[in-house]
Amino acid sequence: MKKSVRKFFWLFFTSQEQWLNQMSDEGWRLVGTSISGYEFEECEKGKYRYKVAYIANRSKESAEEYVKALEACGYRVLYKNANLNYSTGKVEYRPWAEEGGRVATEKTTLHKELLIIEKENNETEFSLCATSEQRYESYNRLRLWGIIGLVLALVLAIVGKSIVWGIVAFLPLVWTVLFHMEIGKLK
Repeated sequence: MKKSVRKFFWLFFTSQEQWLNQMSDEGWRLVGTSISGYEFEECEKGKYRYKVAYIANRSKESAEEYVKALEACGYRVLYKNANLNYSTGKVEYRPWAEEGGRVATEKTTLHKELLIIEKENNETEFSLCATSEQRYESYNRLRLWGIIGLVLALVLAIVGKSIVWGIVAFLPLVWTVLFHMEIGKLK
């Protein structure tokens, strides 16, 4: 039996991991992903464990090398998007990424910002090269961009005496708070 679930976690890896592992505990194995969903098939309860790794800060070559290394370790790897943009021909600028990964297109890492890594649950520790320190660094960079956006919107609100910019400042504030909470979960 198969099951499709529409759910979106954005960049919250910890919540996504917990949910995927809960689905496995209920007897569902992840077999595919789409822009807005997940495809599962029935399996033995708790047979698989999942981790999520953020790779949008990598170049295409670096991401492919990482996937090959994970597969060489016996892990199964699926790509997942971190945004809900349905357009085609899009280019995204990522100033926080390493050189070679700052401009993302559909031929590089656009719509492939996350890796979902699966292993059979054999009661051994499931650790990846994406350590808590690396996750902390990714979340911290994303939180920093939220703070920059917040400060910029507030400056424009004050200088321009504009309530609109004050309201716009709410978005990066939410972004910053959410990533701050994710950082707190890692500590």
